[in-house]
Amino acid sequence: MRMVEVIDHKRQGQVLTPAEINFFVEGVVTHTIPDYQISALLMAIYFQGMTSEEQTTLTMAMMNSGDHLDLSAIPGVKVDKHSTGGVGDKTSLPLAAMVAALGIPVPMISGRGLGHTGGTLDKLEAIPGFQVARSEAAFINQVKTTGVAIIGATGEVAPADKRIYALRDVTDTVDSIPLIASSIMSKKIASGTDALVIDVKTGAGAFMKDESAAKELATALVQIGRQAGLVCKAIISDMNQPLGNKVGNALEIEETLDLLKGHGPAELLELVLTLGSHMVVMGGKATTLAQGREMLAATLTDGSALAKFKAMIEAQGGNGQVVTDYALMPHAKYQVVVSAPQSGVITSLSADGIGIAALMLGGGRQKADDQLDYGVGIELHKKLGDEVKAGEPLLTIHANQTDLTEVKARLAASITIGSAATVPPLIHQVIE
Repeated sequence: MRMVEVIDHKRQGQVLTPAEINFFVEGVVTHTIPDYQISALLMAIYFQGMTSEEQTTLTMAMMNSGDHLDLSAIPGVKVDKHSTGGVGDKTSLPLAAMVAALGIPVPMISGRGLGHTGGTLDKLEAIPGFQVARSEAAFINQVKTTGVAIIGATGEVAPADKRIYALRDVTDTVDSIPLIASSIMSKKIASGTDALVIDVKTGAGAFMKDESAAKELATALVQIGRQAGLVCKAIISDMNQPLGNKVGNALEIEETLDLLKGHGPAELLELVLTLGSHMVVMGGKATTLAQGREMLAATLTDGSALAKFKAMIEAQGGNGQVVTDYALMPHAKYQVVVSAPQSGVITSLSADGIGIAALMLGGGRQKADDQLDYGVGIELHKKLGDEVKAGEPLLTIHANQTDLTEVKARLAASITIGSAATVPPLIHQVIE
């Protein structure tokens, strides 16, 4: 088989055979196919797309290119959640604890952030001593004994994806839905879970700005999961404004703990209950979504979710006392309040802009090896649609730097005060 013929077939809009796709992925891993030919096929896929069957074949070939976890030693239906990412998105943290508190094993393999604020692993590392690097045996044992673990990838998971993603980044083919879907699902299927709920973000602060594109991606993800034998659903949720009130690593751990104590932001709780109710039904603990929501809410009132989160912290080497003493985590030296310049209603609150402001403070990465400042971030006192009076606190900047001129300018450009606002729904739709 010749790679130039595979490229030509896709360039002409033909459906690639499983043999052609497997030949391509094997060549990626063994480096027998040069970067320029990989890039040529990626561009052909970008313009010609892939069928559902092609996407599943590509996903499974990428998954089989490396290690995959065998979680059969863990009893019960293993349920996981994935998010396409957003500003202030700490959903995985309370969600995992609440679902695990109902006796459903949650083996979660997460990632780090690149751009805006940190990823799930970065947030957890704001907790003193918390270890995200765990061996496969330790990971499995923790899920068996504690019911939940959130770690970084173990072993060499989907190595083909690493090379392909690097080339997508420099050839402007990142936003190809077949390539996004196969990248996400190859790693999730390799993680060994039985069921998966995917939170696909849409809006100004999401990767998929347009809801139709978000629906296309969500549908592709669910189709791949189902064809690979995974119970899978996708929820399209809003990311036109940051999720919750706090953006920044330690700040988002605080907000997670607030929610687990029963007084977190309403929209964060709503998203957790929506995603979690599907996970509870998938895990066989409830027969309806309404029943699942009630069971999840009960884990907050009876304290079992908070206890589960503390148990996970301690199982992974962290200081469980942060549950009651937030001062144990890093905090910024300065808290600078920004007041509203006029009275009115918050008509826009750009998630992108708020995220970039947090990045400028040191709360996110522009390069993979950038060091994070865990204590910095933005605390929002007003959200989209809220009334505000001139001089009233709009937000607080948590910073370790004194010159905040550029940060304040970015924030000012991200918030608009007008006479009326349209607040989009938090949950757009469910893709079955």
